[in-house]
Amino acid sequence: MRIRIAYLGAIALAPIAGATSADAFSDLSATFHTDAAMKTMKSDADFKAAWDAMSTDRQDAMKKECNDAAPSKPHAEFCVKMHLLGGNS
Repeated sequence: MRIRIAYLGAIALAPIAGATSADAFSDLSATFHTDAAMKTMKSDADFKAAWDAMSTDRQDAMKKECNDAAPSKPHAEFCVKMHLLGGNS
């Protein structure tokens, strides 16, 4: 019975866990933009400071997304700035 409950719990949580890690760009508006509509990027200094404050895992996820042509299109301005200021190593 405990195994069944654990199994059902894992199934119930799987979509939630996948949704939070599926989009590396999910918090761009607050971190790298001056407005919620994500129309205006922060200054280079603020962008670099925000980038440097992020974990390496988060940076790597964003780099991967920017290197993937399809997902990066809506975030092209961010990706260009990330490559210039954050590096792409």
